[in-house]
Amino acid sequence: MFDDRAADARFGKPQAGWRRALFTVIFESETRGGRLFDLLLIAAILVSVGVVMAESVVPLRARFGPWLHGAEWVFTVLFTLEYLGRLACVQRPLRYALSFYGVIDLLALLPTYLVALEPSLGALIDVRVLRLLRVFRIFKLSRYTHEYRTLALALAASGRKITVFLGFVMLLVLVSGTLMYVVEGPPHGFTSIPTSMYWAVSTMTTVGFGDLVPRTDLGRLIASAMMLTGWGVLAVPTGIVTAEMGAQRRLELLRAEAGAPSHCTACGAVGHADDARYCRRCGAALPAGATAAAPVSPART
Repeated sequence: MFDDRAADARFGKPQAGWRRALFTVIFESETRGGRLFDLLLIAAILVSVGVVMAESVVPLRARFGPWLHGAEWVFTVLFTLEYLGRLACVQRPLRYALSFYGVIDLLALLPTYLVALEPSLGALIDVRVLRLLRVFRIFKLSRYTHEYRTLALALAASGRKITVFLGFVMLLVLVSGTLMYVVEGPPHGFTSIPTSMYWAVSTMTTVGFGDLVPRTDLGRLIASAMMLTGWGVLAVPTGIVTAEMGAQRRLELLRAEAGAPSHCTACGAVGHADDARYCRRCGAALPAGATAAAPVSPART
């Protein structure tokens, strides 16, 4: 994710001058100025998103339309200055502009300018809600990078099992939907197999909108079986991912005992060689793992 050390390594922290001071305020939250900037940015983000939401309410837009429009332009100008400040204070501005949050920053600004130039693009104005994603930068979720990585590895390792399971679920939905189409038929609302499959999905997931209801005894029996099956359908993927997360945790413990390098604390990169000492992405020193296992003494003859 995004943290102060990652910003230093990826975007380049200036050595001195006003750019370094600006970098410290914008990208580093440990300083007094950085904390104040983060708090003001959080407030501006939340209020600007509230303005976007208020504009979508017709009575509020009719009553406070000019005020909301003016507030939107104020926030747009402020966020534009912030975006330009971020580009100006880093040594590699293009890398920041192409980063995840750099793209989010740009997408938060473009709709207002595009609508001003071409009013027919008014539908794009809702993209401004992407500003809310910038709050995650302030909350420094990068401290949980390790947990995110563990979850991602567990999901990747579970991919084939979950795919097979979803295939079985789709087969069950097709069979049950076809049965309901035959049993209930168009008179009871099951006008086609796809419509019956929609009913099967809503029933299996225990949603049950109630727009399609079986009327015959056999149809209710099939519906009851689908409801009971739905409990297992919801539980199996969770069990698969949980088991893989446990396996990933055990693997990490074994690697730590063997002295393998951990993930990079600066940028979060993983996949280093067992004998690596520096990050393959940013060049930062890797954290020292557990001491290598003591060599096994040769057997006595």
